[in-house]
Amino acid sequence: MDWDNIFSVVMGILVLIALLFALRKRKEASPLKREEFCRHLQGMGIEAALKERGSDEEKIGLSRSSGQRSEGIIELKDRNIDLVNVISIASQYGVRYFLDYLVKGSNIMGERVLNKTRLTKKKSPSLWGKVVAIEWKGDGALAQSLNLDYSLEDKLLRADMNAFKGNIWIFPEPKHGYARIRTDYLLPSAAVFEALSSIARHIKSW
Repeated sequence: MDWDNIFSVVMGILVLIALLFALRKRKEASPLKREEFCRHLQGMGIEAALKERGSDEEKIGLSRSSGQRSEGIIELKDRNIDLVNVISIASQYGVRYFLDYLVKGSNIMGERVLNKTRLTKKKSPSLWGKVVAIEWKGDGALAQSLNLDYSLEDKLLRADMNAFKGNIWIFPEPKHGYARIRTDYLLPSAAVFEALSSIARHIKSW
């Protein structure tokens, strides 16, 4: 066996060990993430409750091949956002968590299919600077509606947009009658949650 093969085998073993460690950490920390998020919402005066595990909503937007797993659903009462699904993805680099804010609407199952839409951010300076402008791109009608909502734009710009490591994505799930607003795992301020609720309102009225 030459040195290249030995190096490949050693690297493969190290990656496997790292992945097993990440999976173990996910198993230990995952329930706490859902409970932490639920308590945070309740602390903001939002009627939120943990939903019993095993519900069909946990499967929305997930597939076996994606490596994503639902850590459980949080139900919201009397809100534009109906449910929150806490998502984990384990890799050799560790475990990442995301939030899928689920918005139910009969229009999502209509003949005109909603296309995925995302929020893009413009920074000044461009690399590490402050977010100074935002724009929605994707579904023509929904993106236009969101871009014309200057109140929403103001809420997002006043919120700490740099806290969102990635962009905000909107994924239609017509099979289930929901749309997903996906963000990185973040305990939102009241202003950020109000902005997410405004996005959900646009989806419901789309």
